[in-house]
Amino acid sequence: MSEIQKEEIYVKKEEVEKLMEYLPKAKLRTSQKFHMVLYEDFWYFVNNSSFRNVLTFQKHFVARDSDIFITSLPKTGSTWLKSLLFMIVNRANYPIDQSPLLTHHPQELVYSLETDVYNKAFDYPQPHHLSELPSPRLLSTHVPYTSLPESIRNSGCRILYICRNPLDTIVSKYHFVVDGMKHVENFVKPSLEDFFEDFCDGKVAYGPFFDHVLGFWKMSLEHPDKVLFLKYEDLKDNPVNHLKRLAEFIGMPFSTREENEGVIQQVIEFCSIKNMKELDVNKSGVINNMFEKKSYFRKGEVGDWTNHFTPSMVERVNKLMEEKLEGSGLSFKLLPPN
Repeated sequence: MSEIQKEEIYVKKEEVEKLMEYLPKAKLRTSQKFHMVLYEDFWYFVNNSSFRNVLTFQKHFVARDSDIFITSLPKTGSTWLKSLLFMIVNRANYPIDQSPLLTHHPQELVYSLETDVYNKAFDYPQPHHLSELPSPRLLSTHVPYTSLPESIRNSGCRILYICRNPLDTIVSKYHFVVDGMKHVENFVKPSLEDFFEDFCDGKVAYGPFFDHVLGFWKMSLEHPDKVLFLKYEDLKDNPVNHLKRLAEFIGMPFSTREENEGVIQQVIEFCSIKNMKELDVNKSGVINNMFEKKSYFRKGEVGDWTNHFTPSMVERVNKLMEEKLEGSGLSFKLLPPN
């Protein structure tokens, strides 16, 4: 695609600025450099053209019935799910010892629509033009359900949604920013307390957290053939059953022979955070000219939040969770702090 063609795709800068005049704005405690706007009831960063990318994605993306989307809030397990999905879909094409995941980061194989395909912020080479990708296209987005393009919501495509308990999400996001951006010039390390306060105020990228989660939860109940709702903790606790469920949902179930030959367990072990951290491809380099590849693989533990928060902070999130999730049928298990 030529530079002229790429420029024509993007929502004009003037249109974005005009829209922003009427949107609520906020600054984060974690960084006065990054401003946010509230668009369609969710918060977006306006720096580095992030908001413009989302608007362009909304306007131009056309889904195929065969598309498979990974949707989530940041740092809730989407990188792990990308590797699992890629392995499941391509298991007949590549033996494990020839998997593209040996030479490519998961983020480079399941393309993010707003940060890869429609990224205007950096001189980032688009991996492929969308029309050139074979079916099923494996794509991802952090955009909330109600803001997805109509073609995604109305087509026959499949949506995988993964979420994580809120306290582990805060910790994971904090370390991701601190570890992933420490190479950036003039980076100022934020405090975990500021991250916590922004989260409780709902001011996180693509948040508020509970509104985002509930949007996909409700759709998974209304349209279980379209939206598969997964919890990080459940996937960690029983990966075999959830991988079988995932494979069936996308129309690529594991055969009895594959189960007997241990294919599911091979996929689980290959995509484990322990193995992914040790692959050379994930040890150096950056994603989107910003975050270090290795920062996508830290601990991957359930309950790491117990090492970071005070009892009063935990109680605050518990009350917030009870208030937001009341009557929805959705819950998260939080262990008591040490």
